[in-house]
Amino acid sequence: MAKKCYPKVSEEYQKAVQKCKRKLRGLIAEKHCAPIVLRLAWHSAGTFDVKTKTGGPFGTIRHPNELAHGANNGLDIAVRLLQPIKDKFPILSYADFYQLAGVVAVEITGGPEIPFHPGRPDKNEPPPEGRLPEATKGTDHLRDVFGHMGLGDKDIVALSGGHTLGRCHKERSGFEGPWTNNPLIFDNSYFKELLSGEKEGLIQLPTDKALLEDSVFRPLVEKYAADEDAFFADYAESHLKLSELG
Repeated sequence: MAKKCYPKVSEEYQKAVQKCKRKLRGLIAEKHCAPIVLRLAWHSAGTFDVKTKTGGPFGTIRHPNELAHGANNGLDIAVRLLQPIKDKFPILSYADFYQLAGVVAVEITGGPEIPFHPGRPDKNEPPPEGRLPEATKGTDHLRDVFGHMGLGDKDIVALSGGHTLGRCHKERSGFEGPWTNNPLIFDNSYFKELLSGEKEGLIQLPTDKALLEDSVFRPLVEKYAADEDAFFADYAESHLKLSELG
């Protein structure tokens, strides 16, 4: 994949990225907060609109009016948790910092290593509400939302596999429970659970079940359930694309 053409950063900035990465590893390991940190990175990037070139991974999610969007319920916790580390690295943009944290969250829980290219500038204008996926909708909604980001079918399924981390909280989403038996390990068990049907204690959202009902999505679900390496390769590519939108 071609490297993104962000403004070139200084050697000092690159060193700060590496030091910050180490600090993030320590925090995420200690606090077991990989799921919410990954969600913060995704929700920051996923507001990008390919037509208007607005939204995207430019740090606006730290502003109260974007945190107040319904889809971002609870993400103020992640912003507060990460802030003491950000304070140690004033040279880094929030835009780079949140995407770096998302990369570390995947890596430290056993997921693939995702390339990270710094150079995102901070912006101050939050995008309008309503650009992120809604858990209660089906395949048309998923294609519409990800299409606005400029992402395709393979990206939708691969990124859905990131739900192997974390759980739903009723007060935030209206749903309750984890997708897999070990919500702090990044592996392909999301797809295995999806194919094996509903089980007590585990959750399957309408957007998850929609992946099984679609003639393009389902073969990818089956492929990733059978082959973790294939999932990791496609996930890393899709995550990189998501983190560099705009």
